[in-house]
Amino acid sequence: MAKNAALDAETLSLVHLAAAVAQGYEPDLRERVSHAFVSKVPVEWVFEMLLQSVLMVGYPRALVGLSVWQAVTSATAPTTDADASYDNVAEWGRRGAALCEQVYGENYAKLRANVRRLHPALDAWMITEGYGRTMARPGLDLLRRELCVIAQTAVLETPRQLHSHLRGALNAGATHAQVEAVLSVVNPLLALDQWTAVKHVWRRVREGREVSE
Repeated sequence: MAKNAALDAETLSLVHLAAAVAQGYEPDLRERVSHAFVSKVPVEWVFEMLLQSVLMVGYPRALVGLSVWQAVTSATAPTTDADASYDNVAEWGRRGAALCEQVYGENYAKLRANVRRLHPALDAWMITEGYGRTMARPGLDLLRRELCVIAQTAVLETPRQLHSHLRGALNAGATHAQVEAVLSVVNPLLALDQWTAVKHVWRRVREGREVSE
């Protein structure tokens, strides 16, 4: 795996924190929050990563992450937010579709069809709530968002989502070295068989193959 030097110190600390949120072990989470704070990771980046964590790890761990972040650092959230109400649903749909297509590239239409087959509501939520309301927010660029998602999907052992977001990170401009730096962050958190599975998914992405092949 590539050295962590492929990522700047702030991004590397943010990725470590994202992985800790996915793990949900509070002592490690507190340590990673402290490190992010000392490393001067922009507060806005941290809030955005924690908000988007709802999509990957669910409300319980995202809420714990936000609580620990604020308790350890005394950082306060803004009192208002442009996306706090549902007045922007139409805009979420537009920007969500555009961002999702950027992440999935030539596989975008296939993704939408597959998710609609699972349930049409899920397809709508993915675009409007997932990509439009959450991932397309300002405050954190798409590349760093995708790198954090890679860390969390690797920890959660969700190979199909990991495969998609490994490709998404590359579509967002990540280098192979940057992706491998993220994977090196999660390596110590995984059992040998879990790590072997992650390497297997990454190899298939590099080869341009689907995860189930």
